[in-house]
Amino acid sequence: MTQTLGCNHAVGRSIQVTAGDSELFSYVYRPSDPTLESPRPYLHPIRTLGGDLVSVYRPHDHLWHKGMTWSMPHLGHENFWGGPTFSLANGYEQLDNNGSMDHDRVDALDVSEDLIRFAHTLSWHTQAGAHVVDESRTLTTRLSDDGWVLGFETSMVNVSGETIQIGSPTTAGRPNAGYGGLFWRGPRSFTGGTVLAPQGLGHDELRGQRAAWMGFSGKHDEVERGSTLIIADATDNPRHPPEWFVRSEDFAAVCPAPFFSEELPFGPGETLAFRYAVLVADGESDDARSAHLATQAQKMLMGG
Repeated sequence: MTQTLGCNHAVGRSIQVTAGDSELFSYVYRPSDPTLESPRPYLHPIRTLGGDLVSVYRPHDHLWHKGMTWSMPHLGHENFWGGPTFSLANGYEQLDNNGSMDHDRVDALDVSEDLIRFAHTLSWHTQAGAHVVDESRTLTTRLSDDGWVLGFETSMVNVSGETIQIGSPTTAGRPNAGYGGLFWRGPRSFTGGTVLAPQGLGHDELRGQRAAWMGFSGKHDEVERGSTLIIADATDNPRHPPEWFVRSEDFAAVCPAPFFSEELPFGPGETLAFRYAVLVADGESDDARSAHLATQAQKMLMGG
């Protein structure tokens, strides 16, 4: 029997998107995280159609990593990532600069058997209480030929009155640590798994390379199977194709990072918009399958 999509709304806190009787993900749009973890919406748990978990929440090594999030470690001097902030002079240092992305209102929740669309408005505040960014965010879910696809769209307006330089630990002086943007952290069992890219299968050596898409394939504990996640970057995104922050050796992570090695000036009143498609599939992937899955993800970005 063909699966159909569904949605449960815990009004004021989260949505849960389902396929048949199985939950695909929960999107917590009003978190209750401590200030040090830069409270912001997150997706967790994220599961394949077969029910396997492909995200982790508050891992002991980085408590501010939460499934998949839109996160900025260097928004000017403010941290909307969580935890300490890097500087060349002091390394990583815990500062009083952990901002929050605060949910304001739900703008849309459209539910049909083949599409779920959730849109909401957020305001970003520094730890000191300054209002710096207004954001409109939309999540769209569809089933695909091989798995399911999440469309993630964000439009941010600088309301601070000043130009903000958006960067990363690498732009602050730490080599090859250009994370920031849409960040996925995989389950602990995916450590040592395979990074997927148009350049071919690899591991941490793919970090910092440019590509239209990248992803990850890993194995699960307890069951004899694996899963795949692909993230595709829209061609109209700033700095497409982006440099990618990917990790395999210490933990599984994939992040298209438009601010990896060069700061992006964000002027007062200016709007920055980004679009991504995230495909989640059962089973591990080789070069041919990962390219096929990336094509399905890119189809969503083109309106298919």
